[in-house]
Amino acid sequence: MTEATDWREDARHRRCRPYPEYKASGVEWLGEIPAHWEAKRLRFVVRTGITKGEVADLDPETEVSFVPMEAVREYGGIDPDSTRPLSEVVEGYTYFRNGDVIVAKITPCFENGKGALATGLCNDVGFGTTELHVLRASLGVDPRFLLYLTFSDRFRRIGAASMYGAGGQKRVSDDFIRDFRHPLPDLPEQHVIAAFLDRETAKIDALVARKERLIELLQEKRTALITRAVTRGLEPNVPMKDSGVEWLGEIPAHWEVCRLRRVVSKFVDYRGKTPEKSVSGVPLITARNIKNQSIDFSLSEEFIPEELYPKWMVRGRPERGDVVITMEAPLGETAQIVDTGIALAQRVILLKVDATKITNDYLKYHFAADSGRMELRTRATGSTALGIKASHLKSSLIAVPSMCEQDEISRTVRSESEEVDVLIAKVREAIGRLSEFRTALISAAVTGKIDVREAVPR
Repeated sequence: MTEATDWREDARHRRCRPYPEYKASGVEWLGEIPAHWEAKRLRFVVRTGITKGEVADLDPETEVSFVPMEAVREYGGIDPDSTRPLSEVVEGYTYFRNGDVIVAKITPCFENGKGALATGLCNDVGFGTTELHVLRASLGVDPRFLLYLTFSDRFRRIGAASMYGAGGQKRVSDDFIRDFRHPLPDLPEQHVIAAFLDRETAKIDALVARKERLIELLQEKRTALITRAVTRGLEPNVPMKDSGVEWLGEIPAHWEVCRLRRVVSKFVDYRGKTPEKSVSGVPLITARNIKNQSIDFSLSEEFIPEELYPKWMVRGRPERGDVVITMEAPLGETAQIVDTGIALAQRVILLKVDATKITNDYLKYHFAADSGRMELRTRATGSTALGIKASHLKSSLIAVPSMCEQDEISRTVRSESEEVDVLIAKVREAIGRLSEFRTALISAAVTGKIDVREAVPR
């Protein structure tokens, strides 16, 4: 069954019918298009390579919006709050203005849908990272329709397949955008399609936002149960005592508060020059990989050459079960090593415990608790981003029960956390389905697989 047939079979469920008449588009991936649409290369309806000569007459001290890549959202929107004088950004950055469509050109930002219609720019002018393509619609193209075109599944997939370069430096070329063939209706119909997609994607985005808030609440619940377990224990009626630590409060009377260096035998701080990266080799754990008490290589996939591994890890190699903690950006994310043959980057500290005094599991949960994070923040330094040195980490305080109780606490926390994680995974699956539907709806509308001209607002 073709993509067009899929949409026609399912159209009644979305209150959108197919167009009454189709014709061959002449584009293999596209198939048929509405009979009154025309497939054109974007070079004939979109300008690229916008020159900075347009701002040559502006005063060099004119404030303009500055848009780094992190300010460009996925599938629409920018955060234009940051401004700089024109003189500081006119060289070395990409120029655009209100009404232009910006598209990330580098992997994985392109595949992840980073792009936006520029609006709300200071003095109508913006400058951003050089990793942006700028598309300016002609008089016959609605900029919002153009934006949705760049969000369509085929644009992103074909563009990703055409990337040049290697590893994390692969980019989509200007020629790909200029030569990309896509069907276009007349301008009034583009307005209707863009308005339909504005309305429908806003509904989907609202659903996604609610589910993301649910994930936040579940994560807060998990942190609360961890905090309660590592500061109060599991027995509700146990005698308590004042810990003598403001952020910790009362703890079970038989627990001990001590410096971390009393229970951790080795602190390995990977400082110095980051080793040369490679396309493959030994996996490198960076601060970006450590999140929610686990190591997620999908968040950042980097490697170092195998021949550099012994030299880089001379201070101490990670072993299964060892605890790692981020020193800054972000501060205090923690996880346990699950495999050998892994390298650690800067801004990550490796902790090797004294197994007679504390377990790896309990140490990880200590740092995952609100109380442990508060202790780190009180010892951190930095004006723009808080960070902690290994020497300061050694002096941080920890509440330590008996080894037997540590094991019991860890088992209970792990079990209850897994239940929360299952719920979070289900919500994330639902978000994934909504995101897939959003992309499919956009693709169907901008390629003419569904006729939205009489879609009823609801």
